[in-house]
Amino acid sequence: MITVSENAKQKAINLMREDNKPEGSFIRVGVEGGGCSGLSYKLEFDNQMKDGDQVFEDKGIKIVVDKKSFLYLVGTELDYSGGLNGKGFVFNNPNASRTCGCGESFAV
Repeated sequence: MITVSENAKQKAINLMREDNKPEGSFIRVGVEGGGCSGLSYKLEFDNQMKDGDQVFEDKGIKIVVDKKSFLYLVGTELDYSGGLNGKGFVFNNPNASRTCGCGESFAV
């Protein structure tokens, strides 16, 4: 399962409204090769399901992830940080053995 913090929920709702995302839009998360630690997180708003997608809902927010990425993201909490060290969505991933300083890439 992939979960969403209250901060991430509120920010996602606000961003989808601001961007006039269509009804039924969701957060698509994933993993791709790259970054200074080997794997990078992907996050975008989407409204089209793909074959093999895994669907989760937490706090009324739908999260969709492809099957391959799910293996790296199982148990992850999506959070949002608005602090002085940078604003943005944060992946609290229990599977990551190391992360880079910016938090955008990881290794398992």
